[in-house]
Amino acid sequence: MFSMIMIKRVALTFLCLLLPYFSNAQILNIEKLRLEKDTAKHFLMKLTTELSAYNRSATPDNPVNFFGYNLDFNSIFYPDKHAYTFLGKFDYVELNDANVVNFGFLHTRINFLRERMISYETFAQFSYDDFRGLNSRWITGGSVRIKVFENEKTTLVWSTGAMYEYEKWQVPESDEQVEVNFLKNTNYLSIRRTVNEIIDFNMINYYQTGYDQEIDQFRNRLSSSTILNFKLSKWLSWKNSFDISYEDKPIVDITKLIYTLRTGISLDL
Repeated sequence: MFSMIMIKRVALTFLCLLLPYFSNAQILNIEKLRLEKDTAKHFLMKLTTELSAYNRSATPDNPVNFFGYNLDFNSIFYPDKHAYTFLGKFDYVELNDANVVNFGFLHTRINFLRERMISYETFAQFSYDDFRGLNSRWITGGSVRIKVFENEKTTLVWSTGAMYEYEKWQVPESDEQVEVNFLKNTNYLSIRRTVNEIIDFNMINYYQTGYDQEIDQFRNRLSSSTILNFKLSKWLSWKNSFDISYEDKPIVDITKLIYTLRTGISLDL
């Protein structure tokens, strides 16, 4: 028979294993979230939602109550020369009335002259991540998007631009809050490669930097996301992804390097 302490430890361990699926890196990977273009339609939308609630307590005096929900939506509208994208994600997990995960973002983006080799983007975003102490982040900016190379199997895109960022952080183990704002340079390099009918590869690397007068130094963020998929058969696929993010001078004392590795089998019937 498991003791109640052991049951709680197992529940907390299981939740910790789930955290990478709820938490996200500091830099939102927009390229990864874009919908695949369908040339027969001018509007596409994908919506996924899930709600979980259960009580697996062994005794009334030692409750183990779990509640969580997530909502993901991804939409794109391209009536003519431009593309309009709207993305959102919300994750919430509560264990025994304790808020463990509370993460979300809304992102909107316009890609002007999307079919040209050189196009232009404007974007705005709101996000929060209580698990890492981020109460709110507001971003607005624009960039130039260049298709460096493109053929039927390979696409290489580079983008550079500027953005304004406002953040409000909670200092760990304190009631103190810190507010900062920066003008930053933002860049990404995206590579998509269909090796053959079996292997599909996708990598995107982000770099953002801004000068902080308070510390008289630049604050830098780097993020990389790699997706490698293998089609094993008509119905089976082996999907792998690796995300890593590094921030050299975080606003508050949090982990500088975070990563997520996911691998699994997909069954398509």
